[in-house]
Amino acid sequence: MKLSFSSLVITAGIFGILSFAFLATAIGSDYWYIIEVNRTNRTDTDVSDSHSGLWITYEGQKYYSYTFNSPNYSEPEMHMLNMHSAIVVLLPLSLVLLVFGGICGLISSLARSPTLLTGTASYLILCSVLTLSGVSLYISYSQQAMAETERLVGAERLAQVVSTSFGWSLGLAWLSFCLEVLAGLLLLLAARLATLQHGPQGHGWPLHVVT
Repeated sequence: MKLSFSSLVITAGIFGILSFAFLATAIGSDYWYIIEVNRTNRTDTDVSDSHSGLWITYEGQKYYSYTFNSPNYSEPEMHMLNMHSAIVVLLPLSLVLLVFGGICGLISSLARSPTLLTGTASYLILCSVLTLSGVSLYISYSQQAMAETERLVGAERLAQVVSTSFGWSLGLAWLSFCLEVLAGLLLLLAARLATLQHGPQGHGWPLHVVT
Protein backbone atom coordinates (compact mmCIF):
# COMPACT_ATOMS: atom_id res chain seq x y z
CA MET A 1 0.00 0.00 0.00
CA LYS A 2 1.33 3.44 -0.95
CA LEU A 3 1.23 6.26 1.54
CA SER A 4 1.83 9.78 0.30
CA PHE A 5 2.24 13.04 2.16
CA SER A 6 -0.56 14.64 0.17
CA SER A 7 -3.04 11.81 0.80
CA LEU A 8 -2.31 11.90 4.53
CA VAL A 9 -2.81 15.65 4.93
CA ILE A 10 -5.92 15.67 2.72
CA THR A 11 -7.47 12.82 4.71
CA ALA A 12 -6.55 14.58 7.95
CA GLY A 13 -8.18 17.76 6.63
CA ILE A 14 -11.38 15.89 5.75
CA PHE A 15 -11.46 14.31 9.20
CA GLY A 16 -10.93 17.72 10.79
CA ILE A 17 -13.78 19.30 8.82
CA LEU A 18 -16.12 16.43 9.67
CA SER A 19 -15.09 16.64 13.32
CA PHE A 20 -15.94 20.34 13.40
CA ALA A 21 -19.28 19.75 11.65
CA PHE A 22 -20.27 16.92 14.00
CA LEU A 23 -19.33 18.83 17.14
CA ALA A 24 -21.09 22.01 15.97
CA THR A 25 -24.23 19.99 15.19
CA ALA A 26 -24.05 18.24 18.56
CA ILE A 27 -23.69 21.50 20.48
CA GLY A 28 -26.52 23.16 18.57
CA SER A 29 -28.96 20.23 18.81
CA ASP A 30 -31.15 19.18 21.71
CA TYR A 31 -31.01 15.39 21.73
CA TRP A 32 -28.25 14.71 24.21
CA TYR A 33 -30.60 13.02 26.67
CA ILE A 34 -34.03 11.55 25.97
CA ILE A 35 -36.78 10.66 28.45
CA GLU A 36 -39.73 8.63 27.15
CA VAL A 37 -42.88 8.22 29.23
CA ASN A 38 -44.30 4.71 29.60
CA ARG A 39 -47.94 5.34 28.69
CA THR A 40 -49.13 1.93 29.88
CA ASN A 41 -48.30 2.89 33.46
CA ARG A 42 -49.57 6.45 33.29
CA THR A 43 -53.07 7.83 33.37
CA ASP A 44 -51.86 11.44 33.36
CA THR A 45 -52.01 12.44 29.70
CA ASP A 46 -50.36 15.78 30.45
CA VAL A 47 -47.01 14.08 31.01
CA SER A 48 -44.92 14.32 27.83
CA ASP A 49 -41.73 12.84 26.50
CA SER A 50 -38.75 15.14 26.82
CA HIS A 51 -35.33 15.63 25.29
CA SER A 52 -32.50 17.83 26.44
CA GLY A 53 -29.66 19.81 24.94
CA LEU A 54 -26.85 21.66 26.62
CA TRP A 55 -28.99 24.71 27.32
CA ILE A 56 -32.65 23.75 26.83
CA THR A 57 -34.98 20.92 27.82
CA TYR A 58 -38.09 20.27 25.72
CA GLU A 59 -41.21 18.67 27.18
CA GLY A 60 -43.80 18.24 24.47
CA GLN A 61 -44.36 21.72 23.01
CA LYS A 62 -42.82 23.47 26.02
CA TYR A 63 -39.18 24.21 26.65
CA TYR A 64 -37.19 25.25 29.69
CA SER A 65 -33.82 26.95 29.86
CA TYR A 66 -31.23 26.05 32.45
CA THR A 67 -30.85 28.57 35.27
CA PHE A 68 -27.72 28.90 37.35
CA ASN A 69 -28.41 31.65 39.89
CA SER A 70 -31.10 30.30 42.19
CA PRO A 71 -30.20 30.51 45.92
CA ASN A 72 -32.52 27.58 46.73
CA TYR A 73 -30.46 24.78 45.22
CA SER A 74 -29.30 21.96 47.47
CA GLU A 75 -25.65 20.95 47.63
CA PRO A 76 -26.06 18.02 45.16
CA GLU A 77 -27.94 20.30 42.77
CA MET A 78 -25.21 22.95 43.00
CA HIS A 79 -22.60 20.29 42.28
CA MET A 80 -24.48 19.19 39.17
CA LEU A 81 -24.92 22.78 38.03
CA ASN A 82 -21.18 23.33 38.38
CA MET A 83 -20.60 20.26 36.24
CA HIS A 84 -23.05 21.57 33.68
CA SER A 85 -21.29 24.95 33.66
CA ALA A 86 -18.01 23.20 32.90
CA ILE A 87 -19.62 21.24 30.06
CA VAL A 88 -20.99 24.33 28.30
CA VAL A 89 -17.50 25.85 28.45
CA LEU A 90 -15.40 22.85 27.41
CA LEU A 91 -17.35 21.80 24.31
CA PRO A 92 -17.74 25.25 22.68
CA LEU A 93 -14.09 25.96 23.53
CA SER A 94 -13.04 22.76 21.77
CA LEU A 95 -15.10 23.82 18.75
CA VAL A 96 -13.39 27.22 18.58
CA LEU A 97 -9.95 25.65 18.96
CA LEU A 98 -10.72 23.32 16.07
CA VAL A 99 -11.02 26.33 13.76
CA PHE A 100 -7.50 27.47 14.66
CA GLY A 101 -6.30 23.89 14.32
CA GLY A 102 -7.63 23.78 10.77
CA ILE A 103 -5.80 26.99 9.88
CA CYS A 104 -2.57 25.69 11.41
CA GLY A 105 -3.01 22.39 9.61
CA LEU A 106 -3.38 24.12 6.25
CA ILE A 107 -0.28 26.27 6.77
CA SER A 108 1.88 23.39 8.03
CA SER A 109 0.75 21.13 5.16
CA LEU A 110 1.61 23.74 2.53
CA ALA A 111 4.99 24.35 4.18
CA ARG A 112 5.62 20.59 4.53
CA SER A 113 7.32 21.36 7.83
CA PRO A 114 7.65 18.40 10.23
CA THR A 115 7.87 20.79 13.17
CA LEU A 116 4.67 22.63 12.24
CA LEU A 117 2.89 19.38 11.41
CA THR A 118 3.86 17.85 14.73
CA GLY A 119 2.73 20.97 16.57
CA THR A 120 -0.59 20.99 14.75
CA ALA A 121 -1.10 17.29 15.45
CA SER A 122 -0.44 17.85 19.15
CA TYR A 123 -2.83 20.80 19.10
CA LEU A 124 -5.61 18.66 17.57
CA ILE A 125 -5.06 15.93 20.14
CA LEU A 126 -5.37 18.59 22.85
CA CYS A 127 -8.69 19.63 21.29
CA SER A 128 -9.80 16.00 21.37
CA VAL A 129 -8.98 15.85 25.09
CA LEU A 130 -11.24 18.85 25.68
CA THR A 131 -14.02 17.23 23.66
CA LEU A 132 -13.60 13.94 25.52
CA SER A 133 -13.62 15.77 28.86
CA GLY A 134 -16.85 17.59 27.96
CA VAL A 135 -18.59 14.43 26.75
CA SER A 136 -17.44 12.35 29.73
CA LEU A 137 -18.51 15.09 32.12
CA TYR A 138 -21.94 15.23 30.47
CA ILE A 139 -22.38 11.46 30.93
CA SER A 140 -21.39 11.74 34.59
CA TYR A 141 -23.69 14.75 35.02
CA SER A 142 -26.64 12.86 33.50
CA GLN A 143 -26.02 9.81 35.67
CA GLN A 144 -25.86 11.91 38.82
CA ALA A 145 -29.03 13.77 37.84
CA MET A 146 -30.83 10.45 37.33
CA ALA A 147 -29.47 9.10 40.63
CA GLU A 148 -30.78 12.18 42.44
CA THR A 149 -34.18 11.73 40.79
CA GLU A 150 -34.25 8.07 41.80
CA ARG A 151 -33.42 9.05 45.36
CA LEU A 152 -36.37 11.44 45.47
CA VAL A 153 -38.91 9.33 43.57
CA GLY A 154 -37.68 5.77 44.03
CA ALA A 155 -35.83 3.66 41.49
CA GLU A 156 -38.59 1.11 40.93
CA ARG A 157 -41.33 3.69 40.57
CA LEU A 158 -39.22 5.79 38.21
CA ALA A 159 -38.39 2.76 36.05
CA GLN A 160 -42.10 1.99 35.69
CA VAL A 161 -42.90 5.53 34.58
CA VAL A 162 -40.08 6.53 32.23
CA SER A 163 -37.23 5.10 30.18
CA THR A 164 -34.08 7.12 29.54
CA SER A 165 -31.32 7.04 26.96
CA PHE A 166 -28.59 9.19 25.49
CA GLY A 167 -29.47 10.71 22.12
CA TRP A 168 -27.81 11.15 18.76
CA SER A 169 -26.33 14.52 19.74
CA LEU A 170 -24.04 12.74 22.19
CA GLY A 171 -23.17 10.22 19.48
CA LEU A 172 -22.08 13.02 17.15
CA ALA A 173 -19.86 14.44 19.88
CA TRP A 174 -18.21 11.03 20.29
CA LEU A 175 -17.64 10.83 16.52
CA SER A 176 -16.11 14.29 16.60
CA PHE A 177 -13.68 13.19 19.30
CA CYS A 178 -12.64 10.11 17.31
CA LEU A 179 -12.09 12.12 14.14
CA GLU A 180 -10.02 14.72 16.00
CA VAL A 181 -7.71 11.96 17.24
CA LEU A 182 -7.45 10.40 13.78
CA ALA A 183 -6.66 13.76 12.19
CA GLY A 184 -3.90 14.35 14.73
CA LEU A 185 -2.40 10.88 14.18
CA LEU A 186 -2.43 11.31 10.40
CA LEU A 187 -0.60 14.62 10.71
CA LEU A 188 1.98 12.99 12.96
CA LEU A 189 2.53 10.34 10.29
CA ALA A 190 2.77 13.03 7.61
CA ALA A 191 5.40 14.82 9.72
CA ARG A 192 7.36 11.57 9.99
CA LEU A 193 7.25 11.03 6.23
CA ALA A 194 8.37 14.59 5.56
CA THR A 195 11.30 14.17 7.96
CA LEU A 196 12.43 10.92 6.34
CA GLN A 197 12.38 12.39 2.85
CA HIS A 198 13.57 15.97 3.34
CA GLY A 199 15.10 16.19 6.78
CA PRO A 200 13.87 18.32 9.71
CA GLN A 201 12.85 21.23 7.50
CA GLY A 202 10.52 19.04 5.49
CA HIS A 203 10.45 21.05 2.24
CA GLY A 204 10.01 19.35 -1.12
CA TRP A 205 7.66 17.26 -3.17
CA PRO A 206 5.23 14.76 -1.64
CA LEU A 207 6.76 11.48 -0.53
CA HIS A 208 5.58 8.00 -1.56
CA VAL A 209 6.53 5.13 0.71
CA VAL A 210 5.78 1.53 -0.12
CA THR A 211 4.72 -0.49 2.91
